[in-house]
Amino acid sequence: MLYIQIGDTTLTATPAQNEAGDALLRMLEDGPLTVQVENFGGFEKVGSLPQNLPQQDTRITTQPGDIMLYQGNSIAFFYGSNTWAYTRLGTIQNATQEELEKAFGGSETTLLLTK
Repeated sequence: MLYIQIGDTTLTATPAQNEAGDALLRMLEDGPLTVQVENFGGFEKVGSLPQNLPQQDTRITTQPGDIMLYQGNSIAFFYGSNTWAYTRLGTIQNATQEELEKAFGGSETTLLLTK
């Protein structure tokens, strides 16, 4: 499992069972990862990763709760929907779109990833 802490909210995600998801989990073996993030497009919160992850981009229409790899070194947390070429990193579990919008749509500029 992946844990995402943003502000006072902690969300649980299931990592994708692919090379990129495995690489993200290996990255977290060294400890928590703080990611500087910003809102983009009114539907996602995006931040840079410290290293590139394996890309297997396909054209995807995202759903709220999707965690995607963009351009190999950016992680995107979706609280809305978008269609683009991404590699799936995981899916947030047991959160409504309203809860995701509240967590990711606000002004928070950092989040913490752990496993």
